[in-house]
Amino acid sequence: MELGQGHAIFTAECSHSFHFHCIASNVKHGNQICPVCRAKWKEIPFQRPASHLPNGKSRINPADWPRDDAWAVRRLPSPRLDSTGHVSSLFQASEPGTFDDDEVLDQQQENPQQNVFEKDASTNNSIGAIEVKTYPEVSAVPRANSHNNFAILIHLKAPHTSGGLNSRNQTIFSPSTQNSRAPVDLVTVLDVSGSMAGTKLALLKRAMGFVIQHLGPSDRLSVIAFSSTARRLFPLRRMTETGRQEALQAVNSLTSNGGTNIAEGLRKGAKLIVDRKWKNPVGSIILLSDGQDTYTVSSPSGSHSRTDYKSLIPPSIQRNGGMGLRVPVHTFGFGADHDAASMHSISEISGGTFSFIEAEGVIQDAFAQCIGGLLSVVVQDACVKLECAHPNLLINSIKAGSYRTSVTADAKAGSIDVGDLYAEEERDFLVTVNVPVDESCDEMSLLKVRCIYRDPISKEMVSLEEDNEVKIQRATVIGQPIVSMEVDRQRNRLRAAEAIAEARAAAEHGDLTGAVSLLESCRRALSETISARSGDRLCVALCAELKEMQERMANRRVYESSGRAYVLSGLSSHSWQRATARGDSTDSTSLIQAYQTPTMTDMVTRSQTMFFGNPPQRKLRQAQSFPARPHPR
Repeated sequence: MELGQGHAIFTAECSHSFHFHCIASNVKHGNQICPVCRAKWKEIPFQRPASHLPNGKSRINPADWPRDDAWAVRRLPSPRLDSTGHVSSLFQASEPGTFDDDEVLDQQQENPQQNVFEKDASTNNSIGAIEVKTYPEVSAVPRANSHNNFAILIHLKAPHTSGGLNSRNQTIFSPSTQNSRAPVDLVTVLDVSGSMAGTKLALLKRAMGFVIQHLGPSDRLSVIAFSSTARRLFPLRRMTETGRQEALQAVNSLTSNGGTNIAEGLRKGAKLIVDRKWKNPVGSIILLSDGQDTYTVSSPSGSHSRTDYKSLIPPSIQRNGGMGLRVPVHTFGFGADHDAASMHSISEISGGTFSFIEAEGVIQDAFAQCIGGLLSVVVQDACVKLECAHPNLLINSIKAGSYRTSVTADAKAGSIDVGDLYAEEERDFLVTVNVPVDESCDEMSLLKVRCIYRDPISKEMVSLEEDNEVKIQRATVIGQPIVSMEVDRQRNRLRAAEAIAEARAAAEHGDLTGAVSLLESCRRALSETISARSGDRLCVALCAELKEMQERMANRRVYESSGRAYVLSGLSSHSWQRATARGDSTDSTSLIQAYQTPTMTDMVTRSQTMFFGNPPQRKLRQAQSFPARPHPR
């Protein structure tokens, strides 16, 4: 207990703070659960009888507390074991050889096998259809001219949350709508090494409390804590009222000590995913660390290469050309001393994202943004199929960032493996084709675009009703061609991402001057594009991002402490077109939140408005809303 502005303050073991007289009144009526995170308290506040005080008034006297003060804290007896032994299992020292002790799913399907038939999106009542739009670079090409590397933009937008629900209406995270979204199996792998002691561990516990509070009874959670070794705090458990309370107790019991063995933590987390008896439709691993793995990537003798980050990741969760489990590891580098290169590699190899938490107080917001996405998956196993619609047309390239692409040997067809999409999440891919001379028609069909995906709730494959066909005019004479603004802005995004990757490579080779020069050249080039001249906000944000990175490459000290992590988190965000938490930028035009979805925004807002006691000094800013895209011409 402490004093605050003349009032006694009670800080519970879950880290939430309250005025003592308010919370004591709450406890007096039988409530022994935190009203914020629902943690079951072991110590409760209460007001001593006031009859022995002058005039019956309560008083606060820290010097005498707790001997005869009006306010006191009483420790509750340890909870009895129930018939299932759940309480004791949270803190068990020994672990089973196989992690197949996961809790049975809510309304588990008798036949978990995937359906093999396809269903038209027009007849699918579970979720809406993916929106597919195409934009040719220009609308017309002269008949007598060929046009190599002709760009076609393919734009995807995922539907709203299942059943037409939208996060803006505050429905997706409420318990009453658990059946309207795909439930999640979430494994958090948390660093509790000695360097996490104090404020870091306290903030991590609070952030995990926020995550636990927002998981529903159909979601399941397990926590792996690692330092020199790794241990499972509890099996995959449904986050029912009881499950949440016991998960909070387990997390709040964590203490910090020892070294940093990231590989062992991931190995145990992956084993839990592989061994589970039941499977929720969505599965993911969250990894947080503030240090460098001193057991696997490098050894005291230096026998291991510092660049062999693949050794940190169990083969079962590596993507392996699409053959892995498709369980992404979303990594969070905490503070200035974490190994950004390894955390970025882990996320990239597994199909997850890398976030850089530079300011300690942002950790809860960063977690909130991540689970805001994971709790809104509306599309799985999405794949874009491309087919040339003209006999003489050839696919030249597919620019899709980190997404796996393929082109047939005859260059007549291709595909993009998109995977999972969050509600209202967008993806943009640029396909270049070689347009041949053709004087036989006024209109030419270039490409047929088709999208198929799995509904995570019904588990049925969904096929869009009609192919999207890209066409251009072939006139004898045309005026000055008008370049599509949409194509131009996506070219700018890809150009910026390529420049960032090249600058990072230069910086790693010690050429910071060259790295800064690459970023500046790209920034100038972007400012001359048609989208920049028209005031396009995406282009403005890209230029601001490039400038921020230049500043973080000003010298070797700045680059090592924050620049590398900031750049790698930016690369992760652009390559997957997915929001990541990045540094502590104060630039109002930063692109940090450009990929943030409405459900992510909603969850971050919840995180930023649910503070009891002193809020963190810095917070993840709200997402920027870029102007709506124009309709295809």
